[in-house]
Amino acid sequence: MSQPQSPDRFNEDKASYTVRGSGAPDLDQGVEAIRTTLKTLPTRPGVYRMHDARGDVLYVGKARALKNRVANYTQVDRLPRRLQRMVAQTRSMTIVTTNSEAEALLLEAQLIKRYRPPYNVLLRDDKSFPFILLREDHAFPRVQKHRGARKAQGRYYGPFASAGSVTRTINALQKLFLLRSCTDSFFANRSRPCLLYQIKRCSAPCVDRIDPDGYAELVRDAQDFLGGKSTAVQKKLGTAMQAASDAMDFEQAAVIRDRLKALTFIQGSQAINAEGLGDADIFALAAKGGAMCIQAFFIRGGQNWGHRSFFPVHTAEVAEDEVLASFMAQFYEEVPPPKLVLTDRAPAECDLIAQALTERIGSKVRIEVPQRGDRTRLIKQAQRNAVEALDRRLAETTSQGKVLDDMVEAFGLDGIPDRIEIYDNSHIQGAHALGAMVVAGPEGFRKNAYRKFNMKDPVISNDDFAMMRDMFERRFGRAQREDPDRDSGEWPDLVLIDGGKGQLSAARTMLEEMGIEDVTMIGVAKGPHHGRDGREVFHLMDGREVTFPINHPVLFYLQRLRDEAHRFAIGAHRAKRSKAITVSSLDEVPGIGPARKKALLMHFGTARAVRDAALEDLARAPGVSTAVAQQVYDYFHG
Repeated sequence: MSQPQSPDRFNEDKASYTVRGSGAPDLDQGVEAIRTTLKTLPTRPGVYRMHDARGDVLYVGKARALKNRVANYTQVDRLPRRLQRMVAQTRSMTIVTTNSEAEALLLEAQLIKRYRPPYNVLLRDDKSFPFILLREDHAFPRVQKHRGARKAQGRYYGPFASAGSVTRTINALQKLFLLRSCTDSFFANRSRPCLLYQIKRCSAPCVDRIDPDGYAELVRDAQDFLGGKSTAVQKKLGTAMQAASDAMDFEQAAVIRDRLKALTFIQGSQAINAEGLGDADIFALAAKGGAMCIQAFFIRGGQNWGHRSFFPVHTAEVAEDEVLASFMAQFYEEVPPPKLVLTDRAPAECDLIAQALTERIGSKVRIEVPQRGDRTRLIKQAQRNAVEALDRRLAETTSQGKVLDDMVEAFGLDGIPDRIEIYDNSHIQGAHALGAMVVAGPEGFRKNAYRKFNMKDPVISNDDFAMMRDMFERRFGRAQREDPDRDSGEWPDLVLIDGGKGQLSAARTMLEEMGIEDVTMIGVAKGPHHGRDGREVFHLMDGREVTFPINHPVLFYLQRLRDEAHRFAIGAHRAKRSKAITVSSLDEVPGIGPARKKALLMHFGTARAVRDAALEDLARAPGVSTAVAQQVYDYFHG
């Protein structure tokens, strides 16, 4: 069975042909399965899931009255072809009742994100949105970038369109408010100011260059700025600079002047003028050539925090207002909505979406379609960006199709590969060795399908050929066990190996031993000048070698695939190496958790000092009882 989050479940047409035998598409069987479910359905609001013969989720829907909504699927002649295909694959249903239709809408968005069904409109974006976190669990709060669950105590500002937007804003906050960005452990171990203090991006509270009250005032100013009160902050800084100048404290006046310059730069770099709008999101949709783009602007405190283009999938035969409604429901499943949402058209079930978002944050959310004034100017700008982004996307898709056609011809492939897997490994003289697999398709990289393989056997960790054999044995051994019929779409159509004939031979031998002889593999080796001229040699399984001119589009494409595998392998290797560096001998002491380990290291300075400490010294460490001290002492001296 394919995994719910598998990127290969995106193609609804392909899904119609991946079921064999009794599970093959059949309208009569599908209608009968739905009628069986109807017999016990209530008229209450809720969410329904349709499953195929393998149990995979085909579609998630919500309804005000479940019985009435699901009954519509039995009237096949009235359904569009897309839903007829879905009914033909349906073999069972799962029903969840809710207290209200708004609650059903929120649950529907959660389940679509979890299962990513092939017949739902999908917000195809694997990345979470970055926020700025101003922590409140320290006497001198830290400003930092944050993604994921909001577990840390503090104030969160966002979402930002990209990590780059967050980084630029944090840099501005450092120049403007001199807030620290270092970790608590780095902060606690400073004896003199770091470089950020020297370049006037931190007030150095770690070494008492500013008192707690002064730092607290900087934090309040930063909160005002992030909350949209930049004019008040600017006025306050201007007054302070004048006061310093009047007092002949020209050095302090110069520092404040530089902070004012930073504020002026931020205000002047806003791509759109959203002053007076407060907190709002702006969405505009463009459709062309069977594709759709939704442009989003994020406005917080009257400041533009960036924009992002989204390209939802499974939009064929779906009305534009329904696509926008589905997008908004899934988008706000992860991101807390602002109190105002501006759109270029009314989404389907607009009032219901507003009600669901209101229930989610506990305060009223308005969805408006501006008709006049400054807000229509913002909508028009978002529409223009959506059209331009969609045009770029379509142009890239056309160009990519030509490149793939040329690659098929150059290598003699059976057709355009739907799934390409690229393999590489990384180690330093056998240390922290691992292999990496990245996955790409006609639409681009599928990052949620990437895998890494830790090499646990030290015998093979310094042997590239053995590492490649081990990687293939694990990857394809699992594929044979879990998907021997190759129904899930997770078997590769083409495998690229970063290496020459040796690596290709090692991988091929491994697959032959497993009885797999129909996977096309190509080895990517450096050319005669060791790749300095960019002319890689591609080794085919029949012994042929293929090269391309330096500026050939297919060469650029294959190099990009190889470089992505290289990037992923090196990044995973560095992370593994960094984690190993932080491993301490204290990790092996029974009964010592992270808190006591930290207390001992803070008290003694190093793990070696803990090992050499006397029993009495161990017992005097904060948070260490006599029994624990004895345990540590016995471990090192037993």
